[in-house]
Amino acid sequence: MAELPIVKYPNSLLRQLSKPVDRIDDDVRAFACDMLDTVYAANAVGLAAVQVGNLLRLMVADVSYRDGEPAPYILFNPEITELSDEQSTYNEGCLSVGDVRAYVTRFARISVRYLDVEGKENNLTADGLLATCIQHEIDHMDGILFLDHLPAEEREAIISQIPARPEAV
Repeated sequence: MAELPIVKYPNSLLRQLSKPVDRIDDDVRAFACDMLDTVYAANAVGLAAVQVGNLLRLMVADVSYRDGEPAPYILFNPEITELSDEQSTYNEGCLSVGDVRAYVTRFARISVRYLDVEGKENNLTADGLLATCIQHEIDHMDGILFLDHLPAEEREAIISQIPARPEAV
């Protein structure tokens, strides 16, 4: 397994729509495992494939490994099917954005339909940090960054703190 390079903001790839995974084979499973290695190496909680340069609707998450045993999620073609009325706010960051963080309000509880590593359809109900993480990563697949959820003034203040980077990874 390997740690993958992160695509950094403002790379235009981060604004593109990811395509559904049409075949789950050994190569895409190995790629998902590399994504998890990247999450663990960065001490992060989630990652979308677009953040490592691949426009697939694929995300990985593990919100518990820092507190104990790893409990990874690998979701192919995740689709939110249900949203709670309640909302929750977390101080979010993003490997593609860098060291800046901001409070983002999202749905507190969600249900998601996805394909697992064997290509079988599953449903997951998530709340807390996992629900926030899944929404954050699905946003990435839709070309949306956590910064886009912020009021314009706050978003611009944060963007001004991000060092200018070439279009490279």
